[in-house]
Amino acid sequence: MGKLDGKVAAITGGGRGIGRGIARAFAAQGCAVVVNDLGVTVAGQKETQSPADDVVKEIKGAGGSAVSNHMDIATVEGGEGLVNQAIKEFGKLDILVNVAGILRDRMIFNMSEQEWDDVIRVHLKGHYCTMKPASAHMRERKYGRIINFSSNSALGSPGQPNYAAAKAGILGLTYSSANSLHKYGITVNAIMPGASTRMTDTIPAGRMPGATGIPQSDKVEGTPRDPANVAPIVVFLASDDAANVTGQCFGASGFRIMRYRHIAPDKVLYNNGPWNVDELFDRLKNTLLVDLSQPRM
Repeated sequence: MGKLDGKVAAITGGGRGIGRGIARAFAAQGCAVVVNDLGVTVAGQKETQSPADDVVKEIKGAGGSAVSNHMDIATVEGGEGLVNQAIKEFGKLDILVNVAGILRDRMIFNMSEQEWDDVIRVHLKGHYCTMKPASAHMRERKYGRIINFSSNSALGSPGQPNYAAAKAGILGLTYSSANSLHKYGITVNAIMPGASTRMTDTIPAGRMPGATGIPQSDKVEGTPRDPANVAPIVVFLASDDAANVTGQCFGASGFRIMRYRHIAPDKVLYNNGPWNVDELFDRLKNTLLVDLSQPRM
């Protein structure tokens, strides 16, 4: 028996990379899959081929059940269309996995408004557009699994202020939704993945900490950088065994799975009354400002 027998999932960005690995892993575990992929470049430009159709062919060829979806999930219509297609084709939607994304890398002082808006739209708004109809359907059925994709870029990636902001926003969206939806039997968790994909292929060597030496995505099958390595933790979070796991962020990179802690104060400075500015300056230097560390990925 598969871990996801009888389940139905919708996966955005399922045509390539991490999304493709998840779609194939879900199908191998008995899940019917709606593979969504708009078919665009990393920069968001439309392509002629349909990677979603290719993945569906792979899944069907292996005896699984899948259909493709080519809608823009960064629109309300696209999000609703994805959920409605799952219900029409398979009768329900149990699992939503949000992987789709694009890049528009630039330093903050050089970034255009369009570059900012494009990335926030696809990543952060895209999560909203799919989660809203999916959670409404899951609430009625008192069951659901939502797995969102953040990134360790949210922890301070230089040259990616739009992407970092969107991925940090996805964490906030995940935590808020987890707190509000758990009473309806719906779990919401996040993944920070590490793998070689079309996105990492665009990173200039040396621009990011640890970026030097990252292999190109077409050369990583079977290695720690293979995007397929991200799928197993997603399978678990989508399963019945994860019913009490919600509001969490897991890292999946190579052959490692990590649990990230929520942001929490590590030092607290108390006062007996309103702050005196001169006193605060002195006390900060001897307390909260000791042993500061820079944001790190």
